[in-house]
Amino acid sequence: MAEEVVTRFFILSDTHGDRLPIPAVTFDVAIHAGDLTEESKLDEFKDAISLLREVNAPLKLVIPGNHDFTLDEPMFKRKLAAIEPPPDDDLVKREYGAFGEVSRLFDDATKSDIVLLGEGTHKFKLANGALLTVYASPYTASLSDWGFQYHPQQGHDWSISKDVDVVITHGPPNGVLDYTDSQTRSGCPGLFAAVARARPRLHCFGHIHEGWGAKRVTWRDTPSDQPSHFTDIDNDESHVVQNLAGLRANRYDDTAGIATKKETLDKYMKQRYYPAKEELCKDINTLFVNAAIQGPEEGTWQLPWLVEIKLPRAPQE
Repeated sequence: MAEEVVTRFFILSDTHGDRLPIPAVTFDVAIHAGDLTEESKLDEFKDAISLLREVNAPLKLVIPGNHDFTLDEPMFKRKLAAIEPPPDDDLVKREYGAFGEVSRLFDDATKSDIVLLGEGTHKFKLANGALLTVYASPYTASLSDWGFQYHPQQGHDWSISKDVDVVITHGPPNGVLDYTDSQTRSGCPGLFAAVARARPRLHCFGHIHEGWGAKRVTWRDTPSDQPSHFTDIDNDESHVVQNLAGLRANRYDDTAGIATKKETLDKYMKQRYYPAKEELCKDINTLFVNAAIQGPEEGTWQLPWLVEIKLPRAPQE
């Protein structure tokens, strides 16, 4: 019996209440890495759950993002308390639901195999016979009043153990698929360090829409004392699977380059996903995927990802 099982993941993030065409393909696991909504309204969550029900997968894992602040109940209460004059209670409940109502929506959605993950490590025996160990966290660094945030200078406790196969966070790690339009890196250094030490097979996230893409990283032999993308990635043995620069024409492209990019983009838009089928060795490689769906221009959307990785087979009961 094979010790590893090929497992197909459908990965998306930052749908922000938008609907997108779902490919008519069967997956083993679907992942939504946060920002299901734009304004954290009840109807937006219902639409997001409806979208996930369309995905043909027996397990669908979800984390919130900073826009999904009603799931961060302490923050939601603080936001309401700061409004002057106090908002009408019936209006708040009609638009955002009562406290805990969104969580109850996801409790009901477990009947459709949709699982809202709390922060921490979770294990799943998959229908294909694989054992999946996931670390999940919705937190991002910020000084604003969105949901699930921490002070950038105080950092966050990323307790990712070595047995984790897949890391799901809303925000990116520092140095990987985290460039903003202003060409500044916005990812979390502490998150990168935790991932570099744990070396999971896959790390998926979103949050930085213009960072959409996938990168197969090869790690150096041993983690440094303070891991960073400068010190711990073997760049000669790593490569970008795809990013927006590989699909969008820019001023440096000639006519042939523009045509090639358009042909590639058209192909995968018709397919409704971008594939990443990379050979990965545990503790040697990690596939990083920024799956932000909402595009930088209003009304545009980016492709979800189909990722195939090998997972350990679940032990026989």
